[in-house]
Amino acid sequence: MTVESVKPAHPGAPEPPAPPLAGGGVPVLGHGWQLVRDPLGLFARLREHGEVVRLRLGPKTVYALTSPDLTGAMALSPDFKIDGPLWESLEGLLGKEGVATANGPRHRRQRRTIQPAFRLDIIPAYGPVMEEEARALAERMASGEPVDCTSESFRVAVRIAARCLLRGEYMDERAERLSVALATVFRGMYRRMVIPAGPLYRLPFPANRKFDRALADLHVLVDEIIAERRASGQKPDDLLTALLEAKNENGEPIGEQEIHDQVVAILTPGSETVASTIMWLLQVLVEHPEHAARVAEEVESVAGDRPVAFDDVRKLSHTNNVVVEAMRLRPAVWILTRRAVTETELGGYRIPAGADIVYSPYAIQRDPRSYGGHLDFDPDRWLPERAKEVPKYAMSPFSVGNRKCPSDHFSMAQLSLITATVASRWRLEKVPESNDTTRVGITLRPHRLLLRAVPR
Repeated sequence: MTVESVKPAHPGAPEPPAPPLAGGGVPVLGHGWQLVRDPLGLFARLREHGEVVRLRLGPKTVYALTSPDLTGAMALSPDFKIDGPLWESLEGLLGKEGVATANGPRHRRQRRTIQPAFRLDIIPAYGPVMEEEARALAERMASGEPVDCTSESFRVAVRIAARCLLRGEYMDERAERLSVALATVFRGMYRRMVIPAGPLYRLPFPANRKFDRALADLHVLVDEIIAERRASGQKPDDLLTALLEAKNENGEPIGEQEIHDQVVAILTPGSETVASTIMWLLQVLVEHPEHAARVAEEVESVAGDRPVAFDDVRKLSHTNNVVVEAMRLRPAVWILTRRAVTETELGGYRIPAGADIVYSPYAIQRDPRSYGGHLDFDPDRWLPERAKEVPKYAMSPFSVGNRKCPSDHFSMAQLSLITATVASRWRLEKVPESNDTTRVGITLRPHRLLLRAVPR
């Protein structure tokens, strides 16, 4: 499949047809109601209707893609840009001037600013921080009491991001503020995406007030981080210093709003997605004790009696495969949107200029057409001899093209190290009060994961 601009071969050539409309829409809300009630099920069912399907979200028509080849081709095509319902709903958090939402020359310039912090030769310098935080997480499980792995996952993700990229000594209280606020904000933003009833969200309902307070706290937190760095007069070689000294296209210092939005883009989406993945990995260690035991055995074979270290990660092949398989079945980012810059053709259907495109990595990564035993947790499917059977773009946890996450290697390193550190020390058990059902928001994560750690 390819994405091609619509250019009729000759005058009078038939125009490509519109994609089929999905069934089940209701008056006014369209398919937004299904996206609220059962979004994961909706996207899984859409593949039965074709590779391109129309949905109605309130007054909007959006075009859903269900095949990996089309989503991959779209990601590489200049005919589409970052925009649409997802990004519009995120602007209240991410702003319009950060790398997550920027397009064109601004995005390319911002990528050049932040990319050095994630170079492969730089990441080992973050190893001691990742080791320290992974071991601290494992140590906090030592009491034998139930551990709130939801808040703990946020804490370790935020602390690693802050200490590695912003070089600040941030207290747990600040990480807690961020994790609590993020949970509220991302849930509210998902509702605003699927049911675009703008004026209603400005009314003083309790849910709206809670959302507004959480969003304000996030932005105050970012302002505190920037102000503290400036007041310190220090210029460590980190991402925050790079932002404070960055220049725009005219060679002038970038504006305060862009600095703010860039720090938000560093702290919040990355922390949310990494934390959600950590939660799923901890749940995997409970649900699949045979793989938890294999991880522990692999760590022992590599590290012996000493604690597992950052330098061991590349040798932990099964541990890394456990991480990848967890991200396949439970991707933190389960829904993405783009917007057509020009009139194009997708899968033989006409897509008008300005149309919103939506697709679900969750549905694509669980598609039985791409994976044998598509719902089975099978880390060995990522062994070299089997991984080549997976269709291209059927597994893209960090996206592709110019929107590929710059922190992919950074994230994989910390996820594998945390998994290895916890699994090598503890056997995890779920407690009755735990609620590990899936909470659907802008990201996927368990509602409240409570686990007890038992020594191996």
